[in-house]
Amino acid sequence: MVKRLMFEKPLGMRDTLPFFYNQKSKARQQLSNAILSFGYSFMDTPIMEYHETVGKVSATLDQQLFKLLDQQGHTLVLRPDMTAPIARVAASQLKDAEFPLRLAYEGPVFRAQQTEGGKPAQFEQVGTELIGDHSSYGDAEVIALLVESLKQTGLDDFVITVGHIGYVKAFFTDLLGDDEDTIEYLLNYLYRKNYVGYREAVKELSVPNDKKDALLQLLALKGGEEIFESSRSLARNQACMQAVNELKQLYRLLEQYEVEKYIHFDLNLISHMDYYTGILFEGYAPNLGALLCNGGRYDTLLPSFQLSASATGFAIHLERLVEALNEQESDDGRIGVIVDDDSYGKGLKEAKHYREAGQAVLLQHVDQIPDLQAFKAELSETIDLTKGGGERDE
Repeated sequence: MVKRLMFEKPLGMRDTLPFFYNQKSKARQQLSNAILSFGYSFMDTPIMEYHETVGKVSATLDQQLFKLLDQQGHTLVLRPDMTAPIARVAASQLKDAEFPLRLAYEGPVFRAQQTEGGKPAQFEQVGTELIGDHSSYGDAEVIALLVESLKQTGLDDFVITVGHIGYVKAFFTDLLGDDEDTIEYLLNYLYRKNYVGYREAVKELSVPNDKKDALLQLLALKGGEEIFESSRSLARNQACMQAVNELKQLYRLLEQYEVEKYIHFDLNLISHMDYYTGILFEGYAPNLGALLCNGGRYDTLLPSFQLSASATGFAIHLERLVEALNEQESDDGRIGVIVDDDSYGKGLKEAKHYREAGQAVLLQHVDQIPDLQAFKAELSETIDLTKGGGERDE
């Protein structure tokens, strides 16, 4: 019995065809150039990490980890993010390096999907980690670099939403005390941006009406710098006040970077990455339907690797960036040299000449081209050396 060929892919995986691959490569290079211009150094980490180290400290749910065993019986995971592996390196091989460290990365990460819903199980991230700078200047640099990186790819219509996890958590703690279950319950609604569900959940709480009103007023803390005054008025304790002051300082610095037009504030912002401790942010682009990028300050992750250092950074979802750019032009810059038996030698010389000049050249015998017009349409330029050809199409 002949085994039937299977064309299905594992759940959440997808093929990257030439056009999309080229667009990814172009966007990746543009992002890298912007990141390098800010003095960051690129590095890489293994695709597989130990579950006991990186797997456990990453913020990815355990059921989303791809696990496998090595020959010694150790549980490994395909890296679910890049931040935790780089934290491991910073705390080991780079622990004696001069701080702050400015590190950057590009590469695939893996998160298993339980159902088919268009969510990728493998996707590529490009990002940065600023390690050892605990100031607002570090937060501002990372956000400004994120804005500049996106602009370098040609994307201009996007927004970076900035929040502060310290404000939300201190606010809830003041109103709800040590009722961690209720706090987690409400935070989950905010994370999923289910504000209708949040309102209903607040109404059902067994707390005084003034506390319910305050919990509902939290939803209004969105907008530009005008929210600072209202967030200070709603602040319940010193931790909330400190968070607002950090946001104000951040905004003043972002104004100096001249990127404030891309910034929107939202004090309801919650991330699924539970290691964030202060400023956090998410990036959105029109018609994308999913996060374009995200990041923030994570001051407790590095201590998990016995390194007392704070850090902040961002990650850009490369495939989503390409979708947001929505470039329809399929011209990939290749030159086609079309030959027959008589012109083959001349074609080789012609192709060599252009390749030495840095051009991508496709040399093709005319007998193997089913549709000459369609073949030419895929190229930016063609040189027809066949009998009856002799023309140069651009």
